Amino acid sequence: MPKFMDVHHGMKGLTADEFKAAHQADLAIQSEEGVTFENAWADTESGDVFCLSEAPSAGAVQRIHERAGHKADEIHPLAIML
Repeated sequence: MPKFMDVHHGMKGLTADEFKAAHQADLAIQSEEGVTFENAWADTESGDVFCLSEAPSAGAVQRIHERAGHKADEIHPLAIML
């Protein structure tokens, strides 16, 4: 199954509780698109959030994020991992 790194911009000042709630919203519905969110990171100073997932497509990742209320600004396929 392909892996993806997606990026959300503009989340400056995000609190740990808000970040956890957003991630939980994704996890609650991820199986509906065959997505598995593996990890997420936030840089509260820049406002960037990064999510690593395994999914059938970038579209599936985006649909979950959109339904959870936080559309990704970028989604990158990860072809090579070490």
